[in-house]
Amino acid sequence: MKFSIDKQERYTLIKPEEENLNSAVAPQLKSEFVILANEGITNLILDLSSVHYVDSSGLSAILTARRLWSNLGTFVVTGVDHPAVKRLVEISKVDSVLTILPTVSESSDFIMMEELQRDLQGEE
Repeated sequence: MKFSIDKQERYTLIKPEEENLNSAVAPQLKSEFVILANEGITNLILDLSSVHYVDSSGLSAILTARRLWSNLGTFVVTGVDHPAVKRLVEISKVDSVLTILPTVSESSDFIMMEELQRDLQGEE
């Protein structure tokens, strides 16, 4: 599976460079999520802008990341642009458990606000 990883100060961006996020590539993506979690990455943005199709295995990989980052920090999905991917999100209702934002920039801003909120809660 081809993907890019961009580690920034506040977050890491992972972007699959595959059109299909299916059973052939989902296990590799899950493995990468586990590696990043074990590295202590606190905030992760998954950019799906290159993805045109997601099957149940791909959805499972995404939900694995959500589960991992529920204890680490913030997990955001962005780039849900392709109609087939949007349809899967709507049908599966994962938008009720995932934070899905239109752009990487908005995702970065969201993460910054989440970090500020965690910092303020920690001070109380």
